Amino acid sequence: MLKGAATADGKMYIAPNQTRIRANVECIEKLHSLFWLGAGAGCHLLVIFVDQALLDRRLNCELTGTEEKTVRILLVEDDRMIGGAVRDHVAAANHAVDWVQNLADADAAARPVDYGLILLDLQLPDGSGVEFLRRLRERGLKTPVIILTARDQISDRIDGLNAGADDYLVKPFNLDELEARIMAVARRYDANPHPVIRISDIEINRPLHQLSVAGEPIILTSREWAVLDLLTARPGAIVPKDRIEEALYAFGSEIESNTVEVYVSRLRKKIGKDRIRTARGIGYTLG
Repeated sequence: MLKGAATADGKMYIAPNQTRIRANVECIEKLHSLFWLGAGAGCHLLVIFVDQALLDRRLNCELTGTEEKTVRILLVEDDRMIGGAVRDHVAAANHAVDWVQNLADADAAARPVDYGLILLDLQLPDGSGVEFLRRLRERGLKTPVIILTARDQISDRIDGLNAGADDYLVKPFNLDELEARIMAVARRYDANPHPVIRISDIEINRPLHQLSVAGEPIILTSREWAVLDLLTARPGAIVPKDRIEEALYAFGSEIESNTVEVYVSRLRKKIGKDRIRTARGIGYTLG
C-alpha cells in the first residue's frame, strides 16, 4: 500500500523510502489516485524513478574488506520487467549477471560456464523450470539454484526443492531479501572449505573479500577480485585463460586479446609479480 506524505504547501505527495517504485503500471495508478485525491484536478503528476541500490553503493565499484564475495549468476526469467529489475539490483551488488529468457538459452549458457548460482523461473516459454532443474542435477551439475516464481502452493515448493533447488522465493519478492538469500546460498557452497588462504605473507579471506600482503590491507576492484577468486578456488591448480575471460566478460568488459593479461598484471603489482605464475598456452596459477 502506498502512503502519501504532503509537503508544507500541501500540493506535493512523496512516496516514502520503503516504497521502491519500479516500472509497474499498478503502482503508478495507485500513486496517481492518491495524488488526485489529495491535490485535486488541474495538477500534473511527475514520477521520477531512482534505482536506490545504485545510490546505496559507492560509484567506483571497488570492494572493501567488509563486502561479501562476488558471484557469477545465471538469471533465467522471461518477464522483461522482473528480469531487468533483478539483473540491475544484483549487478549493483557487484555480482556478474548473465540474463536469458528461455530454457534453450539457459542450457546453452550453463554447459560451458561455471556459474556460482542460478536464479530460475518456473514458467518459461519453452518448458518447465522444474524439469530443467531435474536435468541439470541428473547430469551432475551441482551449481546452487534459487527458484523465483509466482507459484505459491506448498506442493510447488516441494516439487522445486525435491528437483534440487536450494531455495525458493515467491513473487513478488523484496530485492534486498533476494540479495540476502544469494549470499546465504553462496556461503554454503563456497568451493574452498578453508576460507582463509595463506601463501607466504599473503592472506586471503575469500568469503569476506579481505586481502592483505605483509599485514597491509590491499583493495581490489570487483574485476580483480573475480580473477583472484578463480585463482584461489583451487590453490596451485592452473586456471585456463578462457575461464578468466568468461568471468570478466560477465561484468560487461570489452574482451580484447590482452584483457586477461591486463588484469593479471594489475594483480601482480598489488600482491607481487612472482605470486601468479603463467602456464604458457594454458592459463595461470596462484602459488
